Amino acid sequence: MHQVLPLETDEHVVAVRKAVREHALELKLSLVEQTKLVTAASELARNTIKYGGGGVVVLERLIDGLRNGLRLVFADTGPGIADIELALRDGYTSGGGLGLGLGGTKRLVDDFLIDSRPSEGTAVAIIKWKI
Repeated sequence: MHQVLPLETDEHVVAVRKAVREHALELKLSLVEQTKLVTAASELARNTIKYGGGGVVVLERLIDGLRNGLRLVFADTGPGIADIELALRDGYTSGGGLGLGLGGTKRLVDDFLIDSRPSEGTAVAIIKWKI
């Protein structure tokens, strides 16, 4: 399964949340794990729009031995993140929010990878496994 969804508007964030919840149900994730994954996806979708100027999310089902999972890759061609370590720190915000976004998202999932290049954009990949 490989699905690409646009991220340009609030309606797209709603569509991503719905798609992620459906895939989480197919994986038979617990309600708590579903909620963590949907929350992480929602935060990253909003960041892609707000800070990256829009982009896409790629949803991909994974099979790794005895585990199944869902990988989400959020990508934009925005200004990038100048200091990833700082951006992941709790309390840091460049947009006037609570500053819990990237660091909090990282704690909600099993795997988290971020690649950001100034003037080129940002890609954030997250994975949630069903063990």
